[in-house]
Amino acid sequence: MLERLAHVIARRRWYVIGAWLVLTAFGMYSASQVSKRWFQSFSIPGYSAYEANQRIAKHYGTGERAPNVVVFHTSGDATKSQAIRAAMDRAAKASPGSRSSSYFSTRSLAYVSNDRHTTFQEIYPTGSYRFDTKSGAKETLKAAQTGLPAGVAVHVTGHDPISEASANGDTQGPSILLEAVIGGLGALVILLFVFGTLPAVLMPLAVAAASILNTFSLVWALTYITDVSIIVQFLIALVGLGVAIDYALLMIFRFRDELREGEDVETALVQTMTHAGRSVIVSGSTVAVGLLSLVILPLPFIRSMGIGGMLIPAVSVLSAITLLPALLAVLGARINSGRVLPKRFLDRGHPEDGPWGRWARTVNRRPLPIALAGTAIVGVLVYMGVQINPNEAQMKHFPGSGDAIVGRDALSAAGISPGVLKPFDVLVENGRDPDAVAAKLRLVKGVTGAAAPKDWRRGDTAIVEAFPAIDGAAPGIQPIVNRVKDELKGTGGTLGGPAAVDRDFLHAIYGNFPYVLAFVLILTLILLARAFRSIVLPIKAAILNLLSLAASFGIIVFIFQWGHGSSLWSIDATQAITA
Repeated sequence: MLERLAHVIARRRWYVIGAWLVLTAFGMYSASQVSKRWFQSFSIPGYSAYEANQRIAKHYGTGERAPNVVVFHTSGDATKSQAIRAAMDRAAKASPGSRSSSYFSTRSLAYVSNDRHTTFQEIYPTGSYRFDTKSGAKETLKAAQTGLPAGVAVHVTGHDPISEASANGDTQGPSILLEAVIGGLGALVILLFVFGTLPAVLMPLAVAAASILNTFSLVWALTYITDVSIIVQFLIALVGLGVAIDYALLMIFRFRDELREGEDVETALVQTMTHAGRSVIVSGSTVAVGLLSLVILPLPFIRSMGIGGMLIPAVSVLSAITLLPALLAVLGARINSGRVLPKRFLDRGHPEDGPWGRWARTVNRRPLPIALAGTAIVGVLVYMGVQINPNEAQMKHFPGSGDAIVGRDALSAAGISPGVLKPFDVLVENGRDPDAVAAKLRLVKGVTGAAAPKDWRRGDTAIVEAFPAIDGAAPGIQPIVNRVKDELKGTGGTLGGPAAVDRDFLHAIYGNFPYVLAFVLILTLILLARAFRSIVLPIKAAILNLLSLAASFGIIVFIFQWGHGSSLWSIDATQAITA
C-alpha cells in the first residue's frame, strides 16, 4: 500500500502540495476562529464536593471560586473596631453579588486571632473559575483602605491573589504563538546541526506548520460537537511541533541514505515510504493511543484533551506520508544543496562509522556493565519519580511578593490557620438546622472553627463555613475531610468548598490512573505485536516505556518539586507538582 502511495505521490506531487497549501491556508483561518470557542472551566461531575459547590452556585451565585481573604491588624481589640467593620462592608460591596463572612456577621471567634489584634473576612466572588479570571484583590483592597484610620493595616490575600502574586500578575503566560515560535527556533538550530542544508532544514518545519494548522481546523470542527479545553491549543502547538519534526526526520534520513546508495529519486522515495513511512505510522498510532487514554478519566476538560490530542499525531502522520514525500519528489537530489554549515561538521562518511555506530559496537562488546550502569541511573530516577507529590502547592510555598503575600504572612504571624484560605463550605439542605451542623463541626478533630452566617440562607438551604487546621493541600487534609464527612451523615449537610473539591480532583485523576496505564499498555502491546510480529519486543517496549515514564517523573521531582536547579527557569520549588 505504501509503495503504491509513493508512486502516486511522486507522479502527482504538485497536486498533493497544492491541496496541502489550500488546507493549511484554511488552517490559519481556523486557528483564529477556534480561539473564541475554547472551554475554560473545570468540572468533576458525579463527585460530591463539586456537585455541592454547583448547588451552592445555583442558589447563591457564588461558591465555585475560592474566597478572597481580607486581613485586618490593629493594636487594639479588632472585634470592637467599628472602623474595621465599616471597611469590611466596603470590601464586600467592591465585589458585587459576593457572599462574605466575618466576626461581625457571625460573632464567631474563629475569625479572630487569640490576641484579638488580627481578624479576617472571607469574600466569595461570583462566577466560575476560568484561566483568565482575575481575583479582584486590588479593587477590594482599595475599597477596604478608603477611610481606614492610621494604626489599622489591611491586606487582601487568598488562593487567587496569591497565585497572581506568584505569577507577577500574569495568569495567562506567553501566547501560544510565542511558544510555538520559540519551539520552532529551537528546532531550527538543532536541524541546522543535523542536516546542514537549507532544504533539509526547512522541510520538517514546513511539515510541522502544516500539521499544526490543519489540526486546528479539525479541532475547530470538534468544538461544535463537544467542549474542548483551552489546554488543547498548547498540545497542538508543542506536541505537534515535536512529532511532526520527528516523523520528518525519519523520512528525510532514509531518503538521503537511499540517494547516497545511488538510487534514483522515485526508487528512493518508495524505499523511504516502505520502511520509514511504516515506522511513522506505528509511532503515530502509539502516540495517539497515549493521548486517547485520557478519555478514561472522568473529567470533561481532560477527556477533551484526549480526543483533541489524538488528532495531533493523526494529522502529523498524514502530512509525513503525503506532503513530505511530495516535497522530496520535487527536490530530489537538491535536498543536499544549499549548505549552510561546512560539510566537515556533518558528513563523517557512512553512518555506521560515526559516533552512534561506535557506541553500538561498544554496547555489544560490554553489554552487562553498560546495562548495570544504565539500570543504576534509571533506578535512581525511578526512586525519585515515585516520590512525586501530585497536588497543588501549599499556600506557604507559593513564591512572589506584594500585598497578597504580606497578607498570607500576617495570618501566619497571628497564629491563624492557613485553612482559612481554602475553607470548607457545607451545604445544608431540606430545611435542616445549620447552627446544629456548625456545632457538630466545631468538635471535629482538625477543624479550628465553624459558623453559620445568618445571611447565608436561601429557602430551605443554608451554608456552614468551617476552617481546617492545616492548608487544604497539606498531606494531613484527607483525614480531616473524611472525619467531616462522617460527622455530616444524617445532618442534611454535604461538604463542599475549594479544599474538598481539590481532593475530588485528585481522586478523579489518580483513582483512575491505573486504568489509563492499562489502556495504554494493552493497546501499545497489540499495535507493536502487529507491527513486529513478535511478543518479546512489545513487552520489552512496554517495560521500557514505564521505566522512562517513571524516570521522567524523577527528573521533574528533582528539579521542580525539590528545587535542584529550578532557578534556571526562574521557578521556585513548591514541594508539589501540579496534579
